[in-house]
Amino acid sequence: MRRVLSIGHRGAAGHAPENTLGAIHKGIEFGVDFIEIDVRRTADGVLVILHDETVNRTTNGKGRVDRLSLREIQTFSAGNGEIIPTLEDALKAVAGRAGLLLELKVKGMAQQAVEAVQRVAFTDPVIYASFLHDELTQVRTFAPNAPLMALFGRLPRNPVVRAVTHGASHVGLRHDTATHRLVEACHRAGLLVCVYTADNPRDIQHGLSLGVDGVISNYPERIRAATK
Repeated sequence: MRRVLSIGHRGAAGHAPENTLGAIHKGIEFGVDFIEIDVRRTADGVLVILHDETVNRTTNGKGRVDRLSLREIQTFSAGNGEIIPTLEDALKAVAGRAGLLLELKVKGMAQQAVEAVQRVAFTDPVIYASFLHDELTQVRTFAPNAPLMALFGRLPRNPVVRAVTHGASHVGLRHDTATHRLVEACHRAGLLVCVYTADNPRDIQHGLSLGVDGVISNYPERIRAATK
């Protein structure tokens, strides 16, 4: 069977609190090719791993990430004894064990994210991803050869042109918006295609039937089961 990348969403968020070291370790246990994590910046300028604008949903604290210091954020519990890790902590946890899919959640953090990867001498593959496509262009300034993933929720009129214009090597599509026609158009343009967030085995199989190159899931072990 054709090789399809297994990508653990927010580590392996179906098995441990999302975007924590515990979730990252769980994803690695499942043998993922890449760990996907979300990156934001604290009030004191530290990059941390968190999806939402606030800590409200994923911790026992409250407040916007960009209005809280790292020290304040790390007093909150993310569940199961976990706290919100820094990007540097996550890089060290993944290094030598898997590649990393870094989703940049806010504008203006491209340089800092690239420098963090370089500072810990992370030698495994890193794909920088964002729904903020101009941020991908900024990544290219500081990491000219880095692979970039243009993420799409609701599809624009021509996502292929949008991705190519911003220098992307990959596109990330919602699993329920991907079609044979779109996947083939991406491939003709030299773009690799990943679908997210496919948790139901039926959705994973659908993505595979479209010829995608990677599947992002909270349950990455289901990707492996589907590709055996």
